[in-house]
Amino acid sequence: MRVFTGITDLYTPFTRVERAALAVREGRVAWVGPAAQLPEPYRAWPHEDLGGRGVVPGLVDSHTHLIWAGSRLEEYALRARGASYAEILEAGGGIHHTTRATQAASEDELFALAQARARTFLRTGVTTLEVKSGYGLEVTHELKMLRVARRLAEAGPQRVVPTLLAHVIPAGWDRAAYLEVFTTELIPEVAREGLAEAVDVFVDRGAYTLAEAERIWEAALAHGLKVKAHAEQLTRTGAARRVAELGGLSADHLEAATPEDWAALAAHGTVATLLPGATLLLKQPFPDARSIWDAGVTLAVATDHNPGSSPFYNLWLALQLTIALGGLALEEALQAGTANAAQALGHPELGRLEPGSAADFVVVEAPAALEPLYRWGETPIRAVYVGGRRVWG
Repeated sequence: MRVFTGITDLYTPFTRVERAALAVREGRVAWVGPAAQLPEPYRAWPHEDLGGRGVVPGLVDSHTHLIWAGSRLEEYALRARGASYAEILEAGGGIHHTTRATQAASEDELFALAQARARTFLRTGVTTLEVKSGYGLEVTHELKMLRVARRLAEAGPQRVVPTLLAHVIPAGWDRAAYLEVFTTELIPEVAREGLAEAVDVFVDRGAYTLAEAERIWEAALAHGLKVKAHAEQLTRTGAARRVAELGGLSADHLEAATPEDWAALAAHGTVATLLPGATLLLKQPFPDARSIWDAGVTLAVATDHNPGSSPFYNLWLALQLTIALGGLALEEALQAGTANAAQALGHPELGRLEPGSAADFVVVEAPAALEPLYRWGETPIRAVYVGGRRVWG
C-alpha cells in the first residue's frame, strides 16, 4: 500500500487532475484524485513524494515485432535510393532476410536481443509491449519466437502480450500446404501451450489473400484465440472490414483504408492502430487520424518496431508524428498510446489510472505531464512504475 503525492499534473488519460495523489494497493490503483481530497483511510498509508512532477499512465505499444536477428541496414539504404518495399520483398529480401537470420539464431540469442530492445522501450515509459512472432515462419521457429516472448514476460518488468503472426508464405512452400500446416498444426499447438493471445494476419500484396486470412482467423477463433490484421497497408484488400466483422481486436496500418472501412471498425468496436514509422519510411500517405477519430473509431498508435519498415524505438515519437501529420490533439494522442492501445490488445485494465486498473505509470521529468509530447528528440522521463513498483529511474 502506498500513496504517491507531489504530482502537479496527472492524466488518467481521459481526464486531467491537477495537484493529484495516487493510492496503490497490491499493484492496482485504489484511488486517484486531487491530493486535497484524499480519503481519510489512505492518509495513514506510506507516502512517496514524486517531487512536483507530472504523471501519465504507462505507455502501451500495441504492435511490435520485437524478436528478430540480423540487420536490414542495407535494405534501408536501398529504399533511400528509391527501391520500394514490395520490390525488395519480391526479390527475396525484406521479411525473408530477417527470417533467415532469426531461424539461425538460438532461443537464448533471440531472448538477449529482444530483452535489450525491451529495456530501451522501458526507459521511455513503455510498460506493456505486444510482441509478435512472424519471422520464424516454419512451425518450430514460430514456436521458438513465442517461447522467447513468454520468457520476456516471465523476466519482466514489462508486461508482454504475445501474438502469433501469419506474416508471409515461407520460400519454397506450396501455399495450400503451408496454410494447412499453419491452421491445423501451428495454431492448435500455440493454443495448447498458451503461447499467444491472438493471431494476426498480414493481408496484402506479397503476403496473404483475404480468403487465406479468413481461413486462418476462423482456425484461431475455433481454438479460443482472438484475431487482428495487418490491413490496408500497401493495397486495399477488405481485411479491415472483415476482421471487424469477426470481432477482431484491431486492424493495423490502414494507409489505404476508406471511410467505409472506418465505419466498419467503429460499428464493431475494432481498434484502428496507426503505425507512423512504417507509413513514413515506406513513403505511404499518412492516414487521416483526425477523421478516423471523428468517425467514432477507437484509434491507437504504435511503433511497429521491426528491423525493416519501422526501426522505431520510441512510442512518443510515433505519437508526435500523429499529432503533426494526422491532426490529433495532444490529449488524444496520449489516449491513443495508452488506454486505446490497451483496448487493441484486449486488456482494458492497462493504459489508464482509474480505480481497479493496473498501477503502471510514468513520472515525467517536468511539472507538465504532456511534456514528452512537446519535446522532439528528447524524452523527459524521471521514473517508470509497473504495478506500483519502480522499475526504472
